[in-house]
Amino acid sequence: MLTQLRIRNVAIIESVALPLGPGLNVLSGETGAGKSIIIGALGLLVGERASADDVRTGADKATVEGQFEVGASADIRRALDELGIEADEGIIVLKREVSAAGRTRAWINGTPVTAGVLASIGRLLVNVHGQNDAQSLLDEPSQREMLDRFAGALVEAARVAEAHASLADARAALASRIARRDEAAKRADYLRHVATEIAEARLREGEEDALASESARLTHAEELKSLTAEIAGALEGTEGGVLDQLGHLQRPFAALQRIDDSAGRLQSAYDAAFYALEELAREVNAYADDVEHDPERLADVERRRDQIYRLLKKYGGTVLKVLETGAAAAMELDGLETAAHDVAALDAAVHKAQAALRGAAANLTARRKKAAAELGAAVEARLPELGMADGRFSVRLVPLDDVMASGAEGIEYRVALNVGHEDRPLARVASGGELARVMLALKTILAGLDRVPTLIFDEVDAGIGGAVGLMVADAMRRVGERHQVFAITHLAQIASRAQHHVVVRKAAKGGITAADITVVEGDARVAELARMLGGDASTDASRAHARELLAGATAERTPIPAQLHGVERKLRNKRA
Repeated sequence: MLTQLRIRNVAIIESVALPLGPGLNVLSGETGAGKSIIIGALGLLVGERASADDVRTGADKATVEGQFEVGASADIRRALDELGIEADEGIIVLKREVSAAGRTRAWINGTPVTAGVLASIGRLLVNVHGQNDAQSLLDEPSQREMLDRFAGALVEAARVAEAHASLADARAALASRIARRDEAAKRADYLRHVATEIAEARLREGEEDALASESARLTHAEELKSLTAEIAGALEGTEGGVLDQLGHLQRPFAALQRIDDSAGRLQSAYDAAFYALEELAREVNAYADDVEHDPERLADVERRRDQIYRLLKKYGGTVLKVLETGAAAAMELDGLETAAHDVAALDAAVHKAQAALRGAAANLTARRKKAAAELGAAVEARLPELGMADGRFSVRLVPLDDVMASGAEGIEYRVALNVGHEDRPLARVASGGELARVMLALKTILAGLDRVPTLIFDEVDAGIGGAVGLMVADAMRRVGERHQVFAITHLAQIASRAQHHVVVRKAAKGGITAADITVVEGDARVAELARMLGGDASTDASRAHARELLAGATAERTPIPAQLHGVERKLRNKRA
């Protein structure tokens, strides 16, 4: 139960502390006074999206803090234990802070948490029903989600969605493999030509450089012969050759060494130079012997170079790229041979995924069929106490041609709200006020299953009044016997049935509009009810009407319809 809500610097609220009690709590006030801001602040507290716009003008940050008594709630304590957070004496304090720059922080019992964690705990504590929630009843996905929650089939619904995604993946893999196979089949002749041409060429890394060198030698063979002959003659010529001239120096070097031992190093240098020139002469002669004028070999080399050039131009700028192209073509051709096996395996996977989806959908359908009858009975049993004595409500499962991610059937809520009329889809029949009341019935049923202790209703009284308003008020008060109910209302009938009545007022403080709240009792409450009735709160007639409404709250109210007793027993069993 939410015992206190403290709001600071949120929108037009400077600082308020909203005390709440068990049973039915109501918040009233003039339009624009800030009632919906309080609901927005509650949303921030339970993890809804925050922005800098939430911060009051001129303030550095906005803060919302809520204190909850959870008693021995096993679900909440288990969730807190998983987070390592203690709840001393069954008290939980949630806190959310929004800076003027839009940054947010959150705490649970003083422990910093993320907005996601705050939301997960907040959902166990509070269920907020906003002004526009009734419109979600017209939306098939929302109807389906409500039914699945009632059926306790959210896990089964998730399995169907997962199985549908798996089937989609399997079909996509099969289609992709077939497309690749068909494309390869169209390109088979070309691929075969590419693979064969490259394989037969037997290319080697670096071959083109070696061929270029050989081509240069063969092309200039005569010139190379002439040059080497000139070099050999200069080295070895019998008259004036370098080696011949060096040979004449042997004796002078020997004489130097005989006279001066230190000249031995000159002898060593001479010997090294002589032997080096001899080796150079041998190398030149060997090179000359290798140079050959061979036109046939030159023609072969040029043909090979032309072949490599064509392959490089067609399939890549390097030999490595050409080889990679050949390998890819060969692999694609091999894929044609294995395609039949691959397609068969993928087709089998599709059939397996289809069977899994059908099985998951069948389990979900079974849960939904049973729950549809129970939810229809539960809502229909509540319609009389909400001012629709002749109302009928049912949940219809509409089979689909194919199993979708949402299941094998569409979900359709149908109503007949007047005697003698056939039931029709809710979207085609109900007015705004009727939608709000049907949503109220659904919300209270689902909240009972979820064990959420606090239900928040923002202007659930839209489109109703008079005697119907009193019936809705009595219904909400009865809900307040099992949950804490906090209702934002403009309707005096609902406000009169509350055990705790809070009024929000707007005024200027220091030149800035601000909102403040007051708990009203006694004459102050009579005056507020008189204002809500639309009369002059100061007249005796208005006050008398207000006192009459308050007196009705303590008198014996309309008994719970008999058909509700059986529904209540079923809901208790579901909770158990």
